[in-house]
Amino acid sequence: MTPATRQEVLGLYRKVLQIAKNWQSASGQIEETMREKEYIRNEARTLFRKNKNVTDPKLIKQCIEECEARIEIGLHYNIPYPRPVSI
Repeated sequence: MTPATRQEVLGLYRKVLQIAKNWQSASGQIEETMREKEYIRNEARTLFRKNKNVTDPKLIKQCIEECEARIEIGLHYNIPYPRPVSI
């Protein structure tokens, strides 16, 4: 992983954690907000740790694009969970 790519990945991780810190659930209920914040943090930790040993530049790029897409979708629809895929 190049230093620039490493900085991009770390920047995404920080961005996700910042989103979790400032997250407000759509319902506005405190319990739901706390659950969603915890989900965002756990999901980020799990996925970033799962992919920490990826070395293929194409696969790294794909992971970065997936992360950016999930951030945009989550913020747009105000849901922290991945959208279900319709078949």
